[in-house]
Amino acid sequence: MIRVLGIETSCDETAASVVALDGGSAPEILSPKILSNVVLSQIEEHAAFGGVVPEIAARAHVEALDGIVEAALADSSVSLDEVDAIAATAGPGLVGGLIVGLMTAKAIAAAANKPLIAINHLEGHALTARLTDGLDFPYLLLLVSGGHTQIVAVRGVGDYQRWATTIDDALGEAFDKTAKMLGLPYPGGPNVEKAAAKGDASRFAFPRPMKGSAQPDFSFSGLKTAVRQAATAIAPLSDQDVADICASFQAAVADALGDRVGRALARFRQEFPDQAKPALVVAGGVAANRTIKATLEALCAQTGFAFVAPPQKLCTDNAAMIAWAGIERLRAGIADENSADFVPRSRWPLDSVSAPMVGSGRRGAKA
Repeated sequence: MIRVLGIETSCDETAASVVALDGGSAPEILSPKILSNVVLSQIEEHAAFGGVVPEIAARAHVEALDGIVEAALADSSVSLDEVDAIAATAGPGLVGGLIVGLMTAKAIAAAANKPLIAINHLEGHALTARLTDGLDFPYLLLLVSGGHTQIVAVRGVGDYQRWATTIDDALGEAFDKTAKMLGLPYPGGPNVEKAAAKGDASRFAFPRPMKGSAQPDFSFSGLKTAVRQAATAIAPLSDQDVADICASFQAAVADALGDRVGRALARFRQEFPDQAKPALVVAGGVAANRTIKATLEALCAQTGFAFVAPPQKLCTDNAAMIAWAGIERLRAGIADENSADFVPRSRWPLDSVSAPMVGSGRRGAKA
């Protein structure tokens, strides 16, 4: 039995979790159990600003984290002495929040004489499908969130290859900025989807960014500009105008994602021809969007891929995925023995080999 306490503070959720794995007589068969998963959201603190304010987020983590860790241990009925290791998000993310979580984890590990495992937040997302669905390697991951939009080939623990990324805005960021332009409240994603349900998706002919490009990268800056131009042209906006813009924006996003992911699925078939049951895993907060999810499910059905989407509470930021990544690293024998000296990283690519997408008119892709 392996038990790991996970801590997550990379953005605006303060979270702690205890996850256990009982290998039993067949260690190749995963049988994990989430013993606790406590998440405190800061949405109300940031809503007035239309987005996350790093300084406010860091202060909120300081005030809440000790209590969240205590609650996670209490809910799990596991004492700190019974925990085998402490895993904490060390990047990428807002550096103030990362410092709070990692320093707290270091203090707990030192006081309890437990190993500390510094976890890449993106690895937590990448391995969640093994926690929830027992998925075998390799598989394809689409990560779509406020800070990240990537397609990654997950070949093993610590073995990741980024096949595509955004050349400008992350998709969640584009949803939030669209919502702000249209006067919708924060967070943008759920509110854009809610408005879109009452709209006409054919009213505005928004562009499908990068559609048809051989390399399956993403771009959402131009789409965001098209939304602003459409809104400005018909201002002042009625509720129906807002709904129609949201529906048209959402349709453009889903269409573009389907094209980009379709190319990645074809590449996966070529590079892993022996994988009898290929799978596409979708993670991140944007994965909750029903239109996007339906588009990707249909694409997987057409191409013979299994569609795997962990429960929403494990797709958004949480500490269970961090604890699980710690367990995976312990089992694989690749837990960093020098994690006590690890410095938080605001940028930390999951795939350190792939070059950042920087070029004319493009800013560095988010790590």
